[in-house]
Amino acid sequence: MRKTCAWRGATSLKIITSPNVGLVNVENMKLCPSLLMLLCLLRHGLMGEVSPENATLLSSLPLNGTSTPYQVAQDCNLSLETRQALGGAIAQLGLKLLANLQPGPEQPNVVLSPLSISLALSQLALGARNETKERLLGALHAELLSDYYEVLSCLQDQLIVKAIKVASRIYLKPGFDLKKDFLEKSLQLFRSEPTPLTSVDEVNQWVEEATDDHIKNFLSVLPPNVVLMLVNAVHFKGEWKSRFDARITTKDLFYIDRQTSVKVDMMMGSKYPLSMFVDGEQGIQVARFPFQGNVSFLVVMPMPSQNLARAATNLNISDLYRRLPSEIPMLVKLPKFKLEYKQDLQQALTSMGLGTLFSGPDLSGVAEGPLVVSGVQHASSIELNEEGAVASAATSVTLVRTIPIFAVNMPFIFAVVDDVSHTPLFLGVVTNPNPRATVKLSDDPETLGILNSNMPSDMPQNDHPYSDNMLHDDSQ
Repeated sequence: MRKTCAWRGATSLKIITSPNVGLVNVENMKLCPSLLMLLCLLRHGLMGEVSPENATLLSSLPLNGTSTPYQVAQDCNLSLETRQALGGAIAQLGLKLLANLQPGPEQPNVVLSPLSISLALSQLALGARNETKERLLGALHAELLSDYYEVLSCLQDQLIVKAIKVASRIYLKPGFDLKKDFLEKSLQLFRSEPTPLTSVDEVNQWVEEATDDHIKNFLSVLPPNVVLMLVNAVHFKGEWKSRFDARITTKDLFYIDRQTSVKVDMMMGSKYPLSMFVDGEQGIQVARFPFQGNVSFLVVMPMPSQNLARAATNLNISDLYRRLPSEIPMLVKLPKFKLEYKQDLQQALTSMGLGTLFSGPDLSGVAEGPLVVSGVQHASSIELNEEGAVASAATSVTLVRTIPIFAVNMPFIFAVVDDVSHTPLFLGVVTNPNPRATVKLSDDPETLGILNSNMPSDMPQNDHPYSDNMLHDDSQ
């Protein structure tokens, strides 16, 4: 048996000439983050058969996913600088979205996939023209790279090597004249395979297969005027590099704020090798929990006196990575949780300067005629757990004076990050890891010393680099 964590999600971006509402259903899976992006284009005046132009185009392209006539003609041996430049661009998009999606009473946690959203908006930008294209590429921070699309395509190939699956498909409705250049580039850069759009069941079946059966019933019904759907799925499977032991997972308090707390299942690791540091100036604690295969779960936990939203705004993932020190053995506490998140991203994207997508965009590179984005539905989930760990020498946790504690027991920001490119596959804010549990009044955790160090008398706090985030047993 082994401990696991899992993420999955879905995003639905709809482009229409009449109102439409998309439905997203997400189910959790075993240590496998997935996010699905659905781009629907609708327009009036549909015909009953495939247009001659698209019929010829479809017949010349593969429909079974076994081959592709459009191979990316570039060397994918990207430099580290180039990889991290793209990772930084994707991170900036994700952090700006996160800043515009604040947790609230109905949804106390936010979970996004910056990678999947970047892929979907980048594919949309292929068919955008004039100001619409400029705004999309600006939001994507494509100006950071001279060959943005080629590098993005290469990154997909390199991530696939790390058990990160990226799958795309184009569904075409009979009678829709899709421009050949858009379709060819979508296949070349995003591996979007063209397939006739026949039924919602066919779409859902492909989605399940693309995410290893972890996203089911993605759509309940096809919108009546849909003519094209661009579907993008991102799926990650991995396991912790250092295992937790399920036998010592126990109930513990998670402090939502200074007055309230909730009980959660807290995973624990005795002498867990952890890389972490405290930034006193920004008031944050940062730790990296590595997976196998150069992907990590990055935790950024603000001090009790700091604002969570401000901490998210000031984050720079690459800078955090550069500052992470060598691992040291620590007693680690990490909450076990399963969270789901649904949100229309239209307002957030509008705040980021993409409001014209929802009013009068120029998408003439996709097809002739007016096309409008009606909404961007995003749904995702994250599950952090252990199914049981390989038996270890210790079956209980004993505090010793020389072992510090890093306890994730108050609101935090997380990112699932590719260690090489620093690309955030998933990004979120957790203010209550157990939202279905009863929230109880509690004493101020800072007053109790829960969130501060309790250093032994023979070790001055200001002499220890981790003094702000360690607990010690003073009785031994």
